[in-house]
Amino acid sequence: MRPARIVVIGNGMVGQRFLEQLVARSGERRNELEVTTFCEESRPAYDRVQLTSFFSGKTAEDLSLARREFFEEARLTVRLNDSVLGIDPARKVVRSVRYKEVPYDKLVLATGSSPFVPPVGGKDRRDCFVYRTIEDLEAITATAARSKVGVVIGGGLLGLEAAKALQDLGLETHIVEFASRLMAVQLDDSAGRLLRRKIEALGARVHLQKNTKEIVAGSERRNRLVFADGTFLETDLIVFSAGIRPRDELARAAGLVVGERGGIQIDSQCLTSNPDIYAIGECALWQGRIFGLVAPGYQMAEVAARHVLGEENVRFLGADMSTKLKLMGVDVASIGDAHGTTPGALSCVFTDESTGVYKKITFLKEERQLVGAILLGDASDYGSLLQMTLNAMPLPEHPEDLILPPRAGSPKGLGVELLPEGALVCSCNNVSKGAICAAVAAGCASLGALKKATKAATSCGGCGPLAKQILDAELKKRGVAVTNHLCEHFAYSRQQLFHLVRVGEIRDFETLLRKHGKGLGCDICKPAVASILASCWNEMILKPRHAPLQDTNDHFLANLQKDGTYSIVPRVQGGEITPQKLIVLGEVAKRFGLYTKITGAQRIDLFGARVEELPLIWETLVEAGFESGHAYGKALRTVKSCVGSTWCRYGVKDSVTMAIDIENRYRGLRAPHKIKMAVSGCTRECAEAQGKDVGVIATEKGWNLYVCGNGGMKPRHADLLARDLDDRTLVKFIDRFLMFYIRTSDRLQRTSVWLENLEGGIDYLRRVVCDDELGIGAELEADMQRHVETYECEWKRAIEDPAIRKRFRHFVNSDEPDRNVVFVAERGQPRPARAEEKEAEVA
Repeated sequence: MRPARIVVIGNGMVGQRFLEQLVARSGERRNELEVTTFCEESRPAYDRVQLTSFFSGKTAEDLSLARREFFEEARLTVRLNDSVLGIDPARKVVRSVRYKEVPYDKLVLATGSSPFVPPVGGKDRRDCFVYRTIEDLEAITATAARSKVGVVIGGGLLGLEAAKALQDLGLETHIVEFASRLMAVQLDDSAGRLLRRKIEALGARVHLQKNTKEIVAGSERRNRLVFADGTFLETDLIVFSAGIRPRDELARAAGLVVGERGGIQIDSQCLTSNPDIYAIGECALWQGRIFGLVAPGYQMAEVAARHVLGEENVRFLGADMSTKLKLMGVDVASIGDAHGTTPGALSCVFTDESTGVYKKITFLKEERQLVGAILLGDASDYGSLLQMTLNAMPLPEHPEDLILPPRAGSPKGLGVELLPEGALVCSCNNVSKGAICAAVAAGCASLGALKKATKAATSCGGCGPLAKQILDAELKKRGVAVTNHLCEHFAYSRQQLFHLVRVGEIRDFETLLRKHGKGLGCDICKPAVASILASCWNEMILKPRHAPLQDTNDHFLANLQKDGTYSIVPRVQGGEITPQKLIVLGEVAKRFGLYTKITGAQRIDLFGARVEELPLIWETLVEAGFESGHAYGKALRTVKSCVGSTWCRYGVKDSVTMAIDIENRYRGLRAPHKIKMAVSGCTRECAEAQGKDVGVIATEKGWNLYVCGNGGMKPRHADLLARDLDDRTLVKFIDRFLMFYIRTSDRLQRTSVWLENLEGGIDYLRRVVCDDELGIGAELEADMQRHVETYECEWKRAIEDPAIRKRFRHFVNSDEPDRNVVFVAERGQPRPARAEEKEAEVA
């Protein structure tokens, strides 16, 4: 019996989700399916929701939704760069440009939508674009490099996203909208006015009630928009973002039923008028509605996949179109019947023009039911208001309490225990409250673990606060204390202990334990407190009162290797080293018989040093001008750099000097975990700065600052924190970022994990660091300056202090070396002998 042939036309976000659902749910039946998907683009599915991040440094690979190995592992055929020309339902084949005819048993149309371009004269002129694909964005970027002014035609969600992109490209940005307000579908007049005010305060110009008549050549700029009222606007670049239209042309030609205004008509099982053809996503018309958001498309994809596999009782029953977005830096949310068109609906409005906040709820008084809301400037209540609307939860006695500042004795917000198990928390990934509870029952105890297990809050991120509330409530119900206490000896988090040390000016472990802890301490709290003390006071970690707290590596200021020897990693600021220093390293390696290796972080590692040799080696290195590289500590490790504008013909700034300056400033900085940095002299990114805890990239306009990236076991692309910075502002923002991380992170938490668990994410971090929302900017900078002024090389201090130097011996009661350390030669260098080689040596 031949496999069932399934053909999918379209490999966008929804088409890819269908494939993932099909693969995940087919199980042992996978071999019974022969799946082919057509993609007219040159790359498989990517995240169109996050397209704007392309202008903030994300690459096409970062946006990809399909792992390279997905299609191979799932044994799926993907036809890239291949458009489908037609469907023959009678013969059950599709015809494509490259592969001619491909037969099917079941066909899934996931053709999506196309941008609507108003029928104005001149719309096809040069430098007129749509905003839909990565290729569109690449073309816009290239044109922006030779432009000064950009216009977006369309003031809806997509239009404002496009306007943000033009601003990110450094263009004078204008938004032209036919309606009387921005986001006319989601916002009312009051919210629209406030949004316009906020966007214009950010530097964009808004032109409302403008009907573009034609586009002609400009006199000062390359193009001129001529409006119906006789006015005009000149610009270099034009982006059309005036809505979408379902791509139903293949269905029309195949004789499938389509809507009067477009869209392929489907039933609740996502079947079209042909029982062997499905339609999902933005091309599908269900009960007269096109769903232009990705979450409903994902729901359709799941329904279609399950129905293809034989489940008859699955249904698509519509979807909520509520949205929460950050548009040009402004929080905007619209829930349910935001305009109050439901018969009998009443409204309550809260406006604070001084802070730019507008909140409105619509509700049915008799039924005590919330039916909609608008939030602008502060969308923190989105999760609770959405759940109250979706689940018909009863209103409080005073409905206005939902959006007004809390009154005495009146609880604010939603008690998550009132949510039903089926309440949809993450619409992007179809994660219910029940799924979150099940994940907690299976062992998830942090937001990061919950994201990994359920995918909740991993797409748009809007459900993150509510997911965290449910997580904490479930942990509490299961008797798990929802705390982040350091250990049994300290009933405080690392962040709280940090503040206790700072405020109380506590300078040793015993005092902290006596005042705020109990017992004798353990292997968890001792190194953690040692790190806090070092971060706060920058004292030598091998002072008698600190030395017993250190872990193995810090104990001897070197990295312990598998054979009991240690490695030496001198600091080489920015990767720049003189020939004389190279000679010194070679001479030290020859003298002590060390293995040498150049690392990926532009350093030279020396391996195989016995513990008693460490002070002797470092005497030579310090005399030659080397410092400790802190490869052994939870501290700044390296600042990698390219050669920048000094040597490279593409470099726009001196990345080496900046890297050296940064490394000299932050050397020795102790933190909850190791810190890696990099500086690239241009956007070609040879230093790989976007994979570092702190990454700096030079542009023609200044420095772009990226944070919280990570390589290694769990790679994470860094987030853009700020752009176009001068040298002084760059250093100021790095100071603030690092000290805020050191203050607030959990024990042994990398910056990448810290950010993923930081409520509010990169937007909140940006407000703290760049906008100084908490008013602690100067304090954080002063903390860093104190570190800079008190820095000293730990190895220089160690070799000069007889008491510390005595520590460096293998046996406590003898100066004899460890005779079990045996080396053999390999490729002209020593390496640790294997067990059998040691036995041969003894024999």
